[in-house]
Amino acid sequence: MPIRQMIVALLVSLGLLIFIVEMVRRRRLREEYALLWLITAAGILILTLRFNWLMWLTRFIGADEPMSTLFFLGVLFSMFISLHYSTRISQLNEQVKDLTQALAITQARLEAAKAHEIGEER
Repeated sequence: MPIRQMIVALLVSLGLLIFIVEMVRRRRLREEYALLWLITAAGILILTLRFNWLMWLTRFIGADEPMSTLFFLGVLFSMFISLHYSTRISQLNEQVKDLTQALAITQARLEAAKAHEIGEER
């Protein structure tokens, strides 16, 4: 790997690591998601420092260029992130539906109790 590319890749991976830690520290990113991003940044760092591993992976999957392998890994990562968020959104939708139903039942009971109190006062 040319030295200029290596320096850029190192700066990107180290910058990403620092950014993730800072986001967690400021509570803008939850730990459950930070782990995935930290692993990704560490993967970039490892593939930068061990370029021969990237070359081996490129040959293993049958790609012609290391950039094709990186693009392939990026697409896989995007698919897994999308799948994870889709399942999380589905869970949250279920929770919202359950909470809405529980709130409607509670409000109906409260209104019934108020109506019963008003009826007893007359």
